[in-house]
Formats: sequence, structure tokens, C-alpha cells
Amino acid sequence: MWVKADDDKFRKLVWVTTFLTLDLVMFGGFTRLTDSGLGCPDWPGCYGASSPFIAHAAITAAHQAMPTGPVSMTKAWIEMIHRYFAMAIGVLIIAQVVIAWSAKLRRRPLHVSPWWPTSLLLLIVVQGIFGAWTVTMKLQPVIVTTHLLLGLTLLGTLGWLAARQTPLPAHDPEAGRYRAAALAALVLLVVQIALGGWVSTNYAVLACTDFPTCNGQWIPPMNFEQGFHLWRALGMTRDGEAITQDALVAIHWTHRTFAFVVVAYLIAFALKMRRFASLRRPANGVLLVVVLQFVTGLTNIVLQWPLPVAVAHNGGAAILLLLVVMLNFRILSSRPGRVVQPARDAAAA
Repeated sequence: MWVKADDDKFRKLVWVTTFLTLDLVMFGGFTRLTDSGLGCPDWPGCYGASSPFIAHAAITAAHQAMPTGPVSMTKAWIEMIHRYFAMAIGVLIIAQVVIAWSAKLRRRPLHVSPWWPTSLLLLIVVQGIFGAWTVTMKLQPVIVTTHLLLGLTLLGTLGWLAARQTPLPAHDPEAGRYRAAALAALVLLVVQIALGGWVSTNYAVLACTDFPTCNGQWIPPMNFEQGFHLWRALGMTRDGEAITQDALVAIHWTHRTFAFVVVAYLIAFALKMRRFASLRRPANGVLLVVVLQFVTGLTNIVLQWPLPVAVAHNGGAAILLLLVVMLNFRILSSRPGRVVQPARDAAAA
């Protein structure tokens, strides 16, 4: 009975943390898209204070000195709310660690290794370090993109852990044959998300202003060496010169072109997975979100990057990642010889 109560408490905590981490990823996108990343140019506080309210005088002075600069009261609050949100996620993960290890020490271990939440704690510490570097290194694209990918890694790992804590529907043994295809879907999606993050952190969204061509050409002039050189300052080449438009076009065009590959693969994969009853709901979710991602991506170009659509595109990528992770978990759980308790029976147990 005690083990069951601890398991239920842990399961609910994991799902709450997963949901809030999804919100954090979306708010992080909002922070980036509103140019609020340097709203508080120090870390972890804001001008040495715990909140923009306390740092009001310093923020006002900075804004008056540079009205079009990165600091304003609104941007400071956006940046600090993002940090507060991340701290709250950290507290929830610490709670997971405490529950899991306490249960193990009482010799009533949960149905999950305590090393799972421990790995999450280590991951969020690394994520916090990159969050600090994002500020102190002045939004250097490779740092900001890594910060984004670490956040999505945290979200995906939480999604996997949440799936482990949730009773599965009766599995389809035949679905286990598609493990490699499911892993390929995840890898392709992660690469596309990384390319999208590189577009966003380099502000290359409007480098191509039309569709399906790019600036009136199918293959426009591009500078891949500049565009994909990782270690450089924002808006600069590795030699310290202003980055060229051709480099931004290369970044945008690569993300756009690879999107066709990813969309085609995910649609074909999801349609195949719909044949299995245990996979139908997440597969339908993948189909829906892929279509919405294509629409929001196209809308970003046609309507010149409206903020709500850009945030939706960022959030859609995170939701799509969760769905593909869930599919991978269910397919792996369906491999021959793996016994999975049906959801209805598990709930009644």
C-alpha cells in the first residue's frame, strides 16, 4: 500500500513537472522572441537585486541611456519570470529526487530507479549554467541554441519518465518491429529543432521573404561557412565582421529545406503507426502538430514573423518532441517478450 501511494505521488509530480517544463520551454521562446534575453544583463539577479521591482532605478537609468537597447522594465520582468519559472522546475525535480531516494532507503523503492530523477537534476544544473552563459556571453548563438536544446532534452526525458509512470494500453507486439523507424523519427526531429533554434538565435527568420522560393530564387546565393560557423558572436563572423545576408539565407534555407524531409517522414511514420491501437492517439497527435507546424512556419514568413505565431511554432516543436518520445516509449514497450499491463487493469489494481 505504501509503495503504491509513493508511486502515485511520484507519478503526479512527474506529470506536473513535465507540463510546467513545456510551459517553460514556450516562455523561453517568448523571452528570446521579444529580445528580452538581456533584459537583466547579470545573473542570477537583476542588477544585483532579486527582482526588477527592487532594481527599478538601475533599469530605468539603463533604458534612458539607451532607449532602443536591450534593457527595459518590461524586458527585465520577462527575463526574470523566465528565471523564476526555471527555479520552480528545479525545486520540483529536487522533490522527485528526495521522494525516489527516500523510498529506496526505506526499502520500499518506487517502480523507477532513483537515478532517473537524479539525472534530471544534473541536467537542469547544466541547463542553468548555460542559462547564465546566455546572459554573460551576450546571446552568443551557439550558447543560446545549446540552452534551447538542453531545455528540450529535459522536456523529452521528463516525457519518457512520465510515460514510464503511466499505465499503458494493451500493447501490439508487431509495433516493436518499428523501433528503428521510431528512433529515426526522433533523430530527424531533433536535427530539425536544432536547425530551427539556429535560425531563431541568429535572427534569420526573415532572411527569405517569400515561399516556396527564397527571395525569388529556388537556390539563392548562400554562405554556409559563415552561417554555420558555431563559435562567433551574435551578428558577427568569426573574424569579427558583420555577418552577411547570404549567411543568414543559408541558415534559413537549410531549416526550410530539411523541413520537407522531416514533415514527409513524420507523416508517413505516423500514418503507419495509426494501424496499432496502442499507438493511434499519439500518432494522430503527431499528424495534427506536424500540419500546424508547417502552417505556423509558413505564416511566420508570409506575415513577417508575428509574435503569437512565432511562439506557437516554438511550442509546437516542443509538443511534437513529446509526442515522438511517447511513441518511441510505447514502441519499445511493445517489443516481443515485453509484458505490459493493460491500462484498465493497471488502474483497477
